[in-house]
Amino acid sequence: MLPIEDSLPALRDALAAHAAVVLQAPPGAGKSTRVPLALMDEAWLSGRKIVMLEPRRLATRAVAARMAQLLGEAVGERVGFRTRLETRVSPNTRIEVVTEGILTRWLQRDPALESVGLVIFDEFHERSLNADLGLALCLESQETVREDLKLLVMSATLDGAAVAALMRDAPIVTSQGQSFPVETIWLELDAAARQRRAQMRIEMQVAATIRRALAAHEGDALVFLPGQGEIRRVQAMLEENGSLRAVNVYPLYGELGTELQDEALRPSPPGKRKVVLATNIAETSLTIEGVRIVIDSGLARRARFDPSTGMSRLETVRISQASADQRRGRAGRVAPGVCYRLWTQSEHASLPAQTAPEIVEADLAPLALELAAWGVRDPNDLRWLDPPPAAPYAQALDLLKLLGAIDERGRITPHGRELSQLATHPRLAHMILRSVEIDEHTAAVELAALLGERDLLRFPAGERNVDIRLRMDALHDPTHVPPGSQVDSGARQRVKRAAEQLQRQLKVRARETKASDAHIGRLLALAYPDRIAQSRGGGGRYLLSNGRGAQLPPAQSLSKCEFLVVADLDAGARDALIRLAAPIEREIIETEFAASIQERERIEWDSREQAVIARRERSLGALSLAQARLDRPDPERVAEALIAGIRELGLDALPWTKESRQLQARLSFARAAETREPNPWPDVSDATLLATLEEWLAPWIANMSRREHLARLDMYAILLARLSWDQQQRLNTFAPTHLTVPSGSRIPIDYSGPTPSVSVRLQEVFGLQATPRIAEGRVPVTLELLSPARRPVQITQDLASFWARGYADVKKDLKGRYPKHYWPDDPLNAQPTARAKPRGT
Repeated sequence: MLPIEDSLPALRDALAAHAAVVLQAPPGAGKSTRVPLALMDEAWLSGRKIVMLEPRRLATRAVAARMAQLLGEAVGERVGFRTRLETRVSPNTRIEVVTEGILTRWLQRDPALESVGLVIFDEFHERSLNADLGLALCLESQETVREDLKLLVMSATLDGAAVAALMRDAPIVTSQGQSFPVETIWLELDAAARQRRAQMRIEMQVAATIRRALAAHEGDALVFLPGQGEIRRVQAMLEENGSLRAVNVYPLYGELGTELQDEALRPSPPGKRKVVLATNIAETSLTIEGVRIVIDSGLARRARFDPSTGMSRLETVRISQASADQRRGRAGRVAPGVCYRLWTQSEHASLPAQTAPEIVEADLAPLALELAAWGVRDPNDLRWLDPPPAAPYAQALDLLKLLGAIDERGRITPHGRELSQLATHPRLAHMILRSVEIDEHTAAVELAALLGERDLLRFPAGERNVDIRLRMDALHDPTHVPPGSQVDSGARQRVKRAAEQLQRQLKVRARETKASDAHIGRLLALAYPDRIAQSRGGGGRYLLSNGRGAQLPPAQSLSKCEFLVVADLDAGARDALIRLAAPIEREIIETEFAASIQERERIEWDSREQAVIARRERSLGALSLAQARLDRPDPERVAEALIAGIRELGLDALPWTKESRQLQARLSFARAAETREPNPWPDVSDATLLATLEEWLAPWIANMSRREHLARLDMYAILLARLSWDQQQRLNTFAPTHLTVPSGSRIPIDYSGPTPSVSVRLQEVFGLQATPRIAEGRVPVTLELLSPARRPVQITQDLASFWARGYADVKKDLKGRYPKHYWPDDPLNAQPTARAKPRGT
């Protein structure tokens, strides 16, 4: 008996009395298969069906098949399923297991879900975007048009209290579960092992652990790897030289063909063991019979959207503790098991507790379109566990406006309504609908299908060709492929089925002729107008129309093209890596995007030329389609551009002299020492000067446009011009340039240090009673007293104290080193001199 059986009576009672219930049950409890069957004949269903959402196609098919088997029926009778590409239902179907996006489409057509009595959100802890959206829409439907609609959220690791609170304090039913014990074996590393680990690819570590585990334990093994590439490499390592005897190795990932997926799930034949190499597709909802060993790489691949670039990138990331627990639980479904974790216990403690919900990391354009179609302009009007983040959501709205799907007020347009009817991304839906106007809709649905499914071409490692036209060729003729590449037949069949489905949704008869290469680029540009790319002069470097840089992989024939349309790219480093693209002709850009092409006078600072460039330019976004020199540019705009250049170069680009820097220092001292309010002295610090270039420098740069022209500037005169005549006169007394000492010498005052200072030979200040002061007597001048050889012997701001206490020792030292010089015993009454001795002595 499955552990969930003990909780079924409480679950029935809770659903009979409440509109929403949360069921918490650990992995392996049997909730996915037993709960729908146990509720199928409840009176409150009133003949309506149960719909259960699964996050993945594989789980959808497998769960439906298992329930049908328990009923002794074929799939499609009382239990059926629906995915985007496959449907197995009949008029007798009472339970439909569906992928999550299907529920959203049903709700858009029928917000009341008249034929549905219960919606079950299975494995809700995975927090997919469609599950969050589906629950938000169901909750609103329940409140407005279907009070009798029942909702059941089932999860193994999610915080049930938070979900219950979201659903108006729904009751929580808990199943304790009863899985078999699973021993956890951690990776333990000494210093040498840690170094070896850093040098080993994860595939090598996994392959070695598989061999070790099979030798030490009974049963089949389930191995978690981040992606298809790692799965293939581990499979090749295990199968080389027949190193594993009597062991079958199966891959398992979402894009794998249905037959191959089923083969991985079937029990091993007698006398045989198996190793299933899986992505996180096998974390939940699936029981792979015979598995006693789990080997966990601790890695997963996730797509993360960056609103600053409008692009997503695939990242290999460490899994959460909750995900690790799910994976570990796969080993204890049918018997005691063991789980090898390829990380240490201390590393485990640093893992996040839960996997981040998809809604905080995903491209939100599909969600924004669904909400617009639902009639919601502010997503906060709905109930969410985590609301859509503001920046990505704003990015999504901008894209929908660009596609004409919503108006400036965020309301869905008739075109947007049509986009929402197609089961694909709004970009691709827009391409398909626009393609009807140019009679290229068959090619458009094929392109949309290619971009919505896994790549149907396989290339040797490091030799991927990004030209999407090759995929179109292989779709029509699987023998027409680049040398060294292969067609993934399963992927090709899925692409063809997806294209057929989109063609049916479009309700326009397909054309038999294949699209020309030129039309492929044109169609892609309709979907990705912000990713039209212009060559930056070779090396495979391109500039996208959205302003982002992009780079082709090495050795691509497309690198010779002036313009590309980029359909897929990984927004990683400074320049995003182009993964799929097609060429587009300049003439097509000029024609198709004539309404978006701007003609403008461009007057701006060119960092490379270090000059102001004035051009008349035709541009599409950041792309320059044509330009010509502007003969009579607006002088004010030239000055603005030059100031922008100076700000970029920094204040040192101006021709400062020692005298101009000294004047700047005097003014800064005067401003700091002033006691009057308001302070009459201007702020001439570097930071303020740089921030206010427009105010003080603009009048002096007329007829200048290049950096070398700045050499004409007189920085002393420019700074002095900031003072009135009266201020200039007062500055000469408040912060004088020189100090006249008893010898008659005029010694320059240095204002660059913390305090004003002068460096003067000791003999020249004989007779000076006290320290000189400036700033109307408030600030003493620091005296750096020098020997006859102009070496410092004393620094003081208290000259009287120096004469009284320090002079005798200094005199003794100097008299020994400079015996021919004048060193009186009484410096206050001695004659000052700039010579060795006073005249007449």
